[in-house]
Amino acid sequence: MGSLFRSEEMTLCQLFLQSEAAYACVSELGELGLVQFRDLNPDVNAFQRKFVNEVRRCDEMERKLRYLEKEIRRDGIPMLEIPGECPEAPQPREMIDLEATFEKLENELREVNQNAEALKRNYLELTELKHILRKTQVFFDEHEGGAGTTESMTRALISDDQNRNVGHVQLGMRDKQESLEFLPCFVAGVILRERIPAFERMLWRACRGNVFLRQAEIDSPLEDPSSSDQVYKSVFIIFFQGDQLKTRVKKICEGFRATLYPCPEAPADRREMAMGVMTRIEDLNTVLGQTQDHRHRVLVAAAKNIKNWFVKVRKIKAIYHTLNLFNLDVTQKCLIAECWVPALDMETIQLALRRGTERSGSSVPPILNRMETLEDPPTYNRTNKFTSAFQNLIYAYGVATYREVNPAPYTIITFPFLFAVMFGDLGHGALMAAFGFWMCYKEKPLQAKKIDSEIWTIFFGGRYIILLMGLFSMYTGLIYNDIFSKSLNVFGSAWRNNYNKTTLQENAMLQLNPDSLDYVQTPYPFGIDPVWQLAEANKIIFMNAYKMKISIIIGVFHMLFGVCMSLWNHLYFKRRTSVYVEFVPQIVFLVLLFFYMVLLMFIKWTSYGSTPPFYGDPKYVTTSAFCAPSILITFINMMLFKVDANDPSRLMCAENMTMYAGQLGLQKFFVIVALLCVPIMLLGKPYFIMQEQKKRARAGHASIETGAGAGPENGSAGGAPVPAGGHHDEDITEVFIHQAIHTIEYVLGSISHTASYLRLWALSLAHAQLAEVAWNMLLRKGLQSSGFSGGIFLYVVFAGWAAISVSILVLMEGLSAFLHTLRLHWVEFQSKFYAGEGYLFQPFSFEVILDSAGQGEE
Repeated sequence: MGSLFRSEEMTLCQLFLQSEAAYACVSELGELGLVQFRDLNPDVNAFQRKFVNEVRRCDEMERKLRYLEKEIRRDGIPMLEIPGECPEAPQPREMIDLEATFEKLENELREVNQNAEALKRNYLELTELKHILRKTQVFFDEHEGGAGTTESMTRALISDDQNRNVGHVQLGMRDKQESLEFLPCFVAGVILRERIPAFERMLWRACRGNVFLRQAEIDSPLEDPSSSDQVYKSVFIIFFQGDQLKTRVKKICEGFRATLYPCPEAPADRREMAMGVMTRIEDLNTVLGQTQDHRHRVLVAAAKNIKNWFVKVRKIKAIYHTLNLFNLDVTQKCLIAECWVPALDMETIQLALRRGTERSGSSVPPILNRMETLEDPPTYNRTNKFTSAFQNLIYAYGVATYREVNPAPYTIITFPFLFAVMFGDLGHGALMAAFGFWMCYKEKPLQAKKIDSEIWTIFFGGRYIILLMGLFSMYTGLIYNDIFSKSLNVFGSAWRNNYNKTTLQENAMLQLNPDSLDYVQTPYPFGIDPVWQLAEANKIIFMNAYKMKISIIIGVFHMLFGVCMSLWNHLYFKRRTSVYVEFVPQIVFLVLLFFYMVLLMFIKWTSYGSTPPFYGDPKYVTTSAFCAPSILITFINMMLFKVDANDPSRLMCAENMTMYAGQLGLQKFFVIVALLCVPIMLLGKPYFIMQEQKKRARAGHASIETGAGAGPENGSAGGAPVPAGGHHDEDITEVFIHQAIHTIEYVLGSISHTASYLRLWALSLAHAQLAEVAWNMLLRKGLQSSGFSGGIFLYVVFAGWAAISVSILVLMEGLSAFLHTLRLHWVEFQSKFYAGEGYLFQPFSFEVILDSAGQGEE
């Protein structure tokens, strides 16, 4: 838990591994997931590294497994999940067995698929021929009788041509009646149904109307053997005369990818062919069934182990990728690696290396040595499933500089609280908390489903954030006494109605006066008095003043806490001078101006009341709410050294225009001291650096701020020194420019950041008003309806109100409040102490590799 407040101490180590033990040791480190290896061959091409052949073999095995997985998914066969723990990385000698197994399965499956495709193609051809024989029999039967089949077809050809287009070019013969002495030819085939219209037009134009086409649709779809898609086709028969037209018709059929089949003219021959076709189809059905059964058995057997095979192959591939980062010492027959490791886990890593050595059977133990370096170590914060979501919010802004204060543990409380100030509603907060609780309660089943949706992944990853935001919103909803724009009357009200019924009916805009007996001078025990929900005239005025002041108070305390975090950084990195020339003037500037404004709010709340002890008191005028000064005007006058004594709204007040004795003098002192802090922030650090450089030039010793030591007592971590504020070779001009920018940003940012916290008030007011509009425009009208029709109307209205509440007031307003809260933490809070200029610790971990591979497949 300690690393949550500040990142883990990291150390750079050099690792020596014997060649025969390197694979097993890296495998153990991958299971551990605590070592980040550095690439010692940055200039070597990926195809020139030592273990490139092994990586290629793994790629080939992975390709075969993807092919098997594709076939398994196509047949809808469930793949068994890995029971218990993931299998360990197999030994290198097991790669040969795996390659042989995958090669056998792939060849067998490809052979089965080729045979099945050939059988399906034959089955398709026989099926199409069966339909041709049936349909053409119908065609011939329709024209049989009289002069016989061919004669009737010829007459049909002539009559069809005469009826369709008189203007077309006729046959080359002078009279079509003379063509009865010629026997017509015909071709039969099958074509895709959607190509029939274009096919018919092309035949008509190319043959100049000298063809007779009949077509009939095949009712049942046919399976395409190549793509396994179901396609709809039609049978056609084309009658024509002459070899020239025959050649032309066949070319057109070939162009439209129509399949032609032989069709006997004699009915007896057609019947005999049909019987033979049916017999062959039955035989093919039997063979196809046996082929499909064999294919199914092969895939079922593969589906039982394919998940394990994927894990094993990916682990092998990851190990060899990691080994490619090592240097090879030919003389010593060992591999040399450099890696970042957490200092606290050195013993665990040593044990893992020892296990790997024992597994490989090597007699030479690995050597792990710490190295001295001036390179910035990576940042590593240990997290769990609860804290990881908040840590990711911080990483989205920037990874912390090594050993810098981590804002995540404080964000766990401040983030949902600031969100709840903007989203404060007991009802909407309960809906959000219920959704977050459901995701947390069903965590494991939902993870097992592996839902492929980016939006769902974001929601599920932030389930604990959503739960806390909902719970905090319920708390602030109780403070605001707001539940779906209504209030809870738990403790009664401190206001009494002194008007009679007639006065209330005639004056809709009456206000209760706190100076009279309307208010019993007893504050509400918890939250806001429920009577304010009935105050149509001045409810917004009261809530505006209340929430605006609360927002400023929360914002100032939040910024003060951020500045105090910078002190923790200065002390840890031993930047003592920065404490005096940066932290002290910053905290003084913020306290004397903005924290003083907060104190004025509390003074105003306690010094001015609705009614004094008795009206004859001479302090009545100065302590009444009428004479209460505006905090904003007082603050502006304070900055301008001005006394607003001519304010016409306060002419009836006493001569003392201040809230307490000596206020004006104290305010002038505060402003002067705050202004003096600005040149200290601007010039203090550059002046110190110049003095440091002069002393170093004279004496030649190290910086008096950072010290020369780099051991653990000076903030180092196992050979990796903590970055401290040394300025050995900095140009003093750049220091002045940098410090000027930093000072201007802080001074102006103090004003803009304080005003930025007013978004807490603005979004809270907007959320409350939207909820009230939804209630008044929808549900209120439904509740006022009566009778049977009123019940139906209420049912419909409630559905609309519930949909608007969930979609707009919970989802959209919740997203808006979330983004504003994120900005308040990133800009207003973290800018006071968080640099975020580090880089993340990315250890070699099988768990991370397998998770990323699984997400890539989805």
